[in-house]
Amino acid sequence: MITDKPYRGINIFILASEKFSSPYWLTYRQAMEKGGTIRKGAKGTVVVYWNWIPINDKDTGEEKEIPFLRHYTVFNLEQTDGIEAPPSPTAIDKHFSTIEEAENIIDSMPQRPVIRHEGNQAGYNPGMDYIVMPPEKAFFRREDYYCTLFHEISHSTGHISRLGRKGVMEKTHFGSHEYSKEELVAEMAAAFLCAEAGIEQNTIDNSAAYIQSWLKQLKNDKSLVIMAAGQAQKAADFILNRNGAETQDAL
Repeated sequence: MITDKPYRGINIFILASEKFSSPYWLTYRQAMEKGGTIRKGAKGTVVVYWNWIPINDKDTGEEKEIPFLRHYTVFNLEQTDGIEAPPSPTAIDKHFSTIEEAENIIDSMPQRPVIRHEGNQAGYNPGMDYIVMPPEKAFFRREDYYCTLFHEISHSTGHISRLGRKGVMEKTHFGSHEYSKEELVAEMAAAFLCAEAGIEQNTIDNSAAYIQSWLKQLKNDKSLVIMAAGQAQKAADFILNRNGAETQDAL
């Protein structure tokens, strides 16, 4: 943020894993010097660098320098208040235009969870019942944005206050049977919603590939796939605010 120099080496991986969309980082002192503040409760990230320190060689008595690993804590710009991001000459100003049909689906969902646009990964938090989405402009195509959002709001239908699916209510680990089934449900429901919004031609290939990957985790259990599709239909119908008469054929 201050030096305009990119981080290098292991720091690239350390900072990229923190799930912020802003590329700018600064220390607590730098934030204060910029007239800003670090948000209460914000957790800093440790980065490292090599410093060279002079020592005397035990054998020759000559002075030489050896590397010494140092570290310090930085905060992402999204963890601060009162500091504006500098304009980036290489940034591409992508205009995001909404898709009316998709927006209508999202707006009409009953008991819809809060949707936050922050970070660089999409996800649903069942404990706090909210959805996190990267900013719209982070997506190459607007259809991809809506397909991803449909996937996450489909997960949210499994909350105890809505349809109460086991894969959402109970704690599961990545790759487990229940986790894989819930991913199937969410992506199938997202595909149904994309069709409702009229954008399925631009999203179906990615959805099919995603579904196929989780089918392998479930060892292509056909009966389980049929049940997951039924639950996906219920999720889509809940989001679309359809009554029971229209959902009676869903398993």
